[in-house]
Amino acid sequence: MKLMDRVRATLRVKRYSFRTEKTYCYWIRFFIRFHGIRHPATMAGEEVKQFLEHLAVERHVAAATQNQALNAIVFLYLHVLDQPLGEIGTFSRAKRPQRLPVVLSHQEVMRVFEHLAGSMHLIASLMYGSVLRVSEACRLRVKDLDFSRQVITVRAGKGNKDRTTLLPPSCMAPLQSHVHRAEQQLKKRLKNGAIPVSLPHALDRKYPNAGISLTWQWIFPSSKPCFDADNRVVLHHIHTSAVQKAVKHAMCAASLTRPGSCHSLRHSFATQLLSQGTDIRTVQALLGHKSVETTQIYTHVLDNDFAGVKSPLG
Repeated sequence: MKLMDRVRATLRVKRYSFRTEKTYCYWIRFFIRFHGIRHPATMAGEEVKQFLEHLAVERHVAAATQNQALNAIVFLYLHVLDQPLGEIGTFSRAKRPQRLPVVLSHQEVMRVFEHLAGSMHLIASLMYGSVLRVSEACRLRVKDLDFSRQVITVRAGKGNKDRTTLLPPSCMAPLQSHVHRAEQQLKKRLKNGAIPVSLPHALDRKYPNAGISLTWQWIFPSSKPCFDADNRVVLHHIHTSAVQKAVKHAMCAASLTRPGSCHSLRHSFATQLLSQGTDIRTVQALLGHKSVETTQIYTHVLDNDFAGVKSPLG
């Protein structure tokens, strides 16, 4: 089996997300090309160090990007080649800038929403009102919605973890309409070839009918079928880039004074909860942060009274 096929097979056995699979494969191929198409088994820590130095010094990548490349290479040696790297040594680290998140007021968020319609408006509402990441909102399925308890279950979020979060009352009626639409579209597909939705971790082999059952249907499906990683025709969810583009245009149309993004809606949710006195651990759980230190960045946004210091200018 070819090396990259082994990498993909190992990632799937360990149930990494398809997005992580694409990212890891990209960095492993980049690493191999950087060293003149040498097989990784003939290289070790010194070659890895040179590659990471190149990323930081020559390509000026962000700290998170350099760490991502390192994680991919460590995975390759540890889990695919069964050849742990050991000590890599000291190398130039990309600097991690300390920046505060862009936070919008509730009024600014409402102005942004005025320039969104249909599914884009609903997805943006969920990113704000349910503190979902854009990928989490796009990947919602019928089974993830509990209307009776007003709860959304996020499946395989960042870090491949599940969590529950709020289902805003204002989103219930539009979501129920989307569920009804998913049911009608499924009936049409069953009449015209029964194209299934994409499923995680070969679930279609364990439950052959899951892909054509209502509970597994996407709330926000793509407009056309596509090919999955195994070249099967499936229906995927709406692409995150389409949502990001729509939100960016809406923020420009709303004439915001600060550049924002889909993630700004999450930032705004968290900051408003903390300003209302919500316990930071509760906010951490809703956001799906692994560490409370990540959530604490929002306290810096709130801490704007500067201990009562006044400008001498008045």
